[in-house]
Amino acid sequence: MSFKSLTLAAVAAIALTSPAFAESKIMIKDAYARVSSKMAKSGAAFLEIHNLGDSADRLIAVRTDVAARNELHTHKEMGDGIMKMMEVEEGFEIPAGGSHMLERGGDHLMLMGLTTSLAHGDEVEAILVFEQAGEIAVTIPVDLERKAEHGHVDHGHEGHGDKHKHH
Repeated sequence: MSFKSLTLAAVAAIALTSPAFAESKIMIKDAYARVSSKMAKSGAAFLEIHNLGDSADRLIAVRTDVAARNELHTHKEMGDGIMKMMEVEEGFEIPAGGSHMLERGGDHLMLMGLTTSLAHGDEVEAILVFEQAGEIAVTIPVDLERKAEHGHVDHGHEGHGDKHKHH
């Protein structure tokens, strides 16, 4: 392949992918991850997903480099006050102009088979995969001090967990 055709191919590839950067209407806020102990083999991540677009989207997968398996999970009541955690294979819908909260005791990102220990202040690099918006990279801080009222109380962490890039 000549240099000219290689350059044209590169420009064409950039032109084809550029609209995805500009059109993403997904915003991630207030992300944090937790583990139960330093030796834990699994952890969970929580965040707010805001859809600023005119059509619904769906979070369908998550990838990290800190766990062997990353899944979308929820808690479901099985009766008699028994709650069971289970994978949500169809993902989580984020309505147009709305949001979806991934929070403790509800929908969340499950990090199973941790390949490294996670300590307070560490960061988890994750890729959130959406049906419409595609892949969005987000940095999720490990916060072992956060109380269970995720997202409902101002914890004074302005901008905390808002580091994300649109892909």
